[in-house]
Amino acid sequence: MNNNWIYAFAVSGALVGCNPAEQSPSSTMEAQHDDSFQWQLEQFEDLRILRYQVPGFDKLSTQQKMLVYHLTEAGLAGRDIIYATNYRHNLEIRHIIDDIMANHNSDEASSEWEAFQVYAKRVWFSNGIHHHYSNQKFEPGFSEEFFNSLLEERGLSISAEARRAIFDPTYDAKKVSKDPNSDLLLASAVNFYDPDVTEEEVVNFYKEKSAGDPERPISLGLNSKIVRNEDGTLSEAVYKVDGLYGDAISKVVGHLSEAVRYAENESQAQALELLIEYYQTGDLAKWDEYNIAWVNATEGDIDYINGFIEVYNDPLGYRGSYETIVQVRDFEASERMAVVSSAAQWFEDNSPIMDEHKKAEVKGISYRIINVAGEAGDASPSTPIGVNLPNANWIRAEHGSKSVSLGNIEMAYEQATGEGFLKEFAFSTEEREIAEKYGEMGSKLHTALHEVIGHASGRLNPGVGTPKETLKNYSSTLEEARADLVALYYIMDPHLIEMGLVENDGPGKAEYNSYIRNGMMLQLRRLKPGENLEEDHMRNRQLVASWAYEMGKEENVIERKVVDGKTYFVINNYERLRELFGELLREIQRIKSEGDYTAGRALVENYGVKVDHELHREVLVRAEALNIAPYSGFVNPILTPVMENGEAVDVELSYPSSFTEQMLEYAAKYGVL
Repeated sequence: MNNNWIYAFAVSGALVGCNPAEQSPSSTMEAQHDDSFQWQLEQFEDLRILRYQVPGFDKLSTQQKMLVYHLTEAGLAGRDIIYATNYRHNLEIRHIIDDIMANHNSDEASSEWEAFQVYAKRVWFSNGIHHHYSNQKFEPGFSEEFFNSLLEERGLSISAEARRAIFDPTYDAKKVSKDPNSDLLLASAVNFYDPDVTEEEVVNFYKEKSAGDPERPISLGLNSKIVRNEDGTLSEAVYKVDGLYGDAISKVVGHLSEAVRYAENESQAQALELLIEYYQTGDLAKWDEYNIAWVNATEGDIDYINGFIEVYNDPLGYRGSYETIVQVRDFEASERMAVVSSAAQWFEDNSPIMDEHKKAEVKGISYRIINVAGEAGDASPSTPIGVNLPNANWIRAEHGSKSVSLGNIEMAYEQATGEGFLKEFAFSTEEREIAEKYGEMGSKLHTALHEVIGHASGRLNPGVGTPKETLKNYSSTLEEARADLVALYYIMDPHLIEMGLVENDGPGKAEYNSYIRNGMMLQLRRLKPGENLEEDHMRNRQLVASWAYEMGKEENVIERKVVDGKTYFVINNYERLRELFGELLREIQRIKSEGDYTAGRALVENYGVKVDHELHREVLVRAEALNIAPYSGFVNPILTPVMENGEAVDVELSYPSSFTEQMLEYAAKYGVL
């Protein structure tokens, strides 16, 4: 279940907008610590391309640098897989885009060529032809006739279905549908199932499958595609070295095998070897064995995430998307925040949830602030700012979990941040001053509490199935809401002052203000007029904010004010709002623990889906004037081994200055499917 990513909406919602000219290929490298480091490369449509630095990389040993290099290369080797799983025609379309973008030789500027370049960059950004967040298919912006001329110029051809996918707006219009009134699979274009496979067929298919020990179930369907056989029955095509996507997975395994040679310690090497075995066999029991070893491998400065992990892209919540994040530990920052994980039992014991839903013993939570060295798959270009893994509830309960905050990603957002949205949507000077003084601390503390405490808290009642089985398409939304509510409830707890995490309630108030602004208003700028919410994180934020607003109306806890035609949501009673967050947390934990689908659906549908379209129109007008793209993503640093006499003596780190150039380099080097 994709229950553990925090996306950087609160931060990226305030980023500066500009549109510098794309750099020429000759200006690709820039110095790592240059004071004039260019954080933003370009902006187009609703997207911004940023860069991040990797502090401390130069202090690593050559062995550690080579470990980082091979882990990063392993991730990139599987890049094609995310395109393939996102949509069945993505790779064919992307290969054509890559060829045209690399070889089109016309110097003539035209609106259609500009539109094609934007379309290409949107496809690269979203790993396919559907928007990475809204799931809606992109409109090409150029004519089919112009496209034909580009194909003719390069001597290329395209299948009729792929052509239709580009130009017919009604064909496979949405990658993932969460509409409960439709067949979730037939309404979704994602390539985890053959196009004619129905939701009912898959539910029945897995009813006949055994997940093994009911107390320690394997993650059925995590690494496979459901295909229809010639006789009409269903079967699983497993992702493995000699199976589906085997050409890419073989290259992933090749670099993981090299990474074992440079492992920092035996436990790290053993975990990598288990991951390799999992990729070779496709055995989900081996995946669990690997996750247990990975959770227990806590020594060393380098860590990673690699696999078919998060399930947001599967409307039924079974199948994981390929992703990797390579991590370098930030020692100083991690030590400052270690108090959060060390106090996990205190947080659990003092939670407002029912006693029967609390864990008697919270085990093995490790928390680090890390610096990203490379990302791929579903984590790139759009990246989380916090991750908590593994996802299997029983592994978390028995063996613990790892939580990380992506420190250099947050830093990059901060370096590119302006004050536009705060000035426009904060009601008062006092609210802005609180944000300016405490907002950064509040945001980072929320991330830590969400990942370390939120996702690790609570337990299922004995005999209750996994959330993907009981809560179905509402599982991810409710889990993200639950983790957010844990963070919101505790960020205003006076005990944080005693723990030395904060000096006063300023960070808590700043985060409350920010969360309500985002949940009620700011995130609406990501939608087109007339749309409702479908993405899980957006549903989660509105659910929490709008429920608290409605429940606190009589006491005027959150007040809706309109001044000169502009709407604001103002918190009048922070303490009462905290109590409301606790009440909602208690109910959502009950829903998860008991598997109460009816109550979960009612919460999401009543508070997390429908949009106030008049307010939405107002937000769009106010946001448009600021020219700040609502979504941000990153190019990756470039790692280059320095060789002497056939041996690596160093790894140089440099930074690209062109999104297009990096995408074309990736296509040439890692395009194997």
